[in-house]
Amino acid sequence: MVDRKIPVTMGTQHPDNANGPFWDVSNHPFISAYNETMEAYENFSSLDVDEYMWDWEGKHADAAVIDRLFSDQLEYFKAHQLGRDKFITFRFPNIWEERGYNLMQAMTAFLSSEDFASDLGFENRPLFEAILPMAQRADQIIEMQKLFKKLAEFKSENFTTSSKANTPYIEMIPLFEDFETQLGAPEILKEYLALHEETFGFRPKYMRVFLAGSDSALSSGFMSSISGNKLAIARLYEFAEEEGIEIFPIVGMGSAIFRGGLSPRRIPRFFEEFGGVRTVTVQSAFRYDYPLVEVVNAIQDLQDHLQDVPAISFTAEDKAIMIEIARHSAEYYHETLDNLVMDMQPLFKAFPKRRDRRQHVGVLGYSRQIDGISLPRAINFTGAFYSIGVPPEFIGFGRALRDMDAQTRAVFERHYPNLKADFTELAQYVNLDALAILETGNSAWTSVREDIEILQAEFGFKVGPQTREQEQHAQLALQLVQIREGASVAITALINREAQLRHFLG
Repeated sequence: MVDRKIPVTMGTQHPDNANGPFWDVSNHPFISAYNETMEAYENFSSLDVDEYMWDWEGKHADAAVIDRLFSDQLEYFKAHQLGRDKFITFRFPNIWEERGYNLMQAMTAFLSSEDFASDLGFENRPLFEAILPMAQRADQIIEMQKLFKKLAEFKSENFTTSSKANTPYIEMIPLFEDFETQLGAPEILKEYLALHEETFGFRPKYMRVFLAGSDSALSSGFMSSISGNKLAIARLYEFAEEEGIEIFPIVGMGSAIFRGGLSPRRIPRFFEEFGGVRTVTVQSAFRYDYPLVEVVNAIQDLQDHLQDVPAISFTAEDKAIMIEIARHSAEYYHETLDNLVMDMQPLFKAFPKRRDRRQHVGVLGYSRQIDGISLPRAINFTGAFYSIGVPPEFIGFGRALRDMDAQTRAVFERHYPNLKADFTELAQYVNLDALAILETGNSAWTSVREDIEILQAEFGFKVGPQTREQEQHAQLALQLVQIREGASVAITALINREAQLRHFLG
């Protein structure tokens, strides 16, 4: 057993909220980098979230977060110590994907916060682990630890006046984002363990490993993503047993089903679909787009039960079938999306902003590309498609399901128990009139109609709105399609209103 608390819930800065946060009297949905320190405290104190991700990847971040938390809320953190009871976990920039201007700043914050905590009489380092996004190789994970060690030793030697040197070690949480990398995570981690022992003289007793739910869907489609997440969780537990270490998977999932489907109203579904997950992200829409009491109760439900849910497992035969399902469905998704994405550019450009993001492409950022086509972040992508009445879960899914033989279909449905329920819900956000307009300008949209019709025939659900909120959403989706080449301000306003109706921005 590990001698630390493994967080159950991780609050994040994902910009997927439709409404303003409960702690901001202005009720404005945009959350500045300055206010994220208050957000972290409110997530701990009001929601009882265990962990808060402090994001340095592609966005502005306040290096003084620990100083400010201790200065403003010292009594709270005396009772709920950072690094023991509550956790701030930095997501570093990936220096292989974007300019690492702020990596040293982030690492230096680890060292200064350790000094400050020690001066205040705290026993634990407030910061001791960090996430490496878009991890692809074992040497990248080790390199982060080597860089930190060099910096800590340099500071201790040259800038520390007290007798206590800084701890020259941090724990790393690799974040695996696409299907193939998630599937190959055990091989990457096995090499990492060997490199770690060679570099530091010991093997970690446990690892926290982060699996993306959003970017895998963006890059390969929903069928591939949900299959890949499940396979990755199962393979991580196999790896842990083989290597004799404990594994604690984290999944990054938003409220939209395309991005994982974790919302306060889908906790039982999450337990059914993702057994073995030990930490979940409760993103901004989860926290701010539902009544506060509902959010608090949902987080308590996760705290009480998540870490007791048995891990997913697959037979060798089922594993091979699920891998083939994921790869085959991704082909349909890519083939279709390549021909749709240009129609979506006006919506991507006008998509509402919720955080202080850096420039997405170029010197300060990186771009996500599919088949050479630059795409927006997964939240913007998801929200844009929902807002025109075409939930992106449908893209390629129907045709891939139709292609399955009886054995393949049985395996898929066994490992995706909420298949029918999910698409019955998703169909309520489809607007066939809006889709018809899109088809007149681009015949590629007919493939998406085919996906919808296949799934409707399979499961017998009704397509179109079933509630008053969904009726309003459908009307706005039609308006958006009709004015999609118009003024950005009008597009932004429609997307904002639709987001409130569906309880997430993207």
